[in-house]
Amino acid sequence: MKEDLKEFLGGLGHQVHDFGTDSKEAVDYPDFAYSVARAVAEHSADLGIMIDGAGIGSAMTANKVPGVRAAACYSVALAQNSREHNGANVLTLGSGLIFKRRDARHRPGMVGDRYYRRTPPEAVAKIVAIERQYSR
Repeated sequence: MKEDLKEFLGGLGHQVHDFGTDSKEAVDYPDFAYSVARAVAEHSADLGIMIDGAGIGSAMTANKVPGVRAAACYSVALAQNSREHNGANVLTLGSGLIFKRRDARHRPGMVGDRYYRRTPPEAVAKIVAIERQYSR
């Protein structure tokens, strides 16, 4: 999904900075979400797009960074609304919930061995750690 999106955006003339993983192995999404959010907050990127399993955790993480307004969107209408009415500058997408039409019959489930290799509280702890950096 990420590679398709990069190709699409590049074809529209946008410069793309890839902060993400190049592996299908489980990773801690707050690390990547924080990198994208900082780039937007520090104005080294105009906008950000993040992809994780559901898009929610990345949005929660990114929204801890001052100046970032991240929205988890599952349709074009939601993305347009978040940008036009709420000034969203980061879009988060859930790869497990958004899929190509041709892949609809083969969409992987959200829960499985990959998810349970890392317990969710570890990821939540990373989000809280980022939040604490800005609440001092």
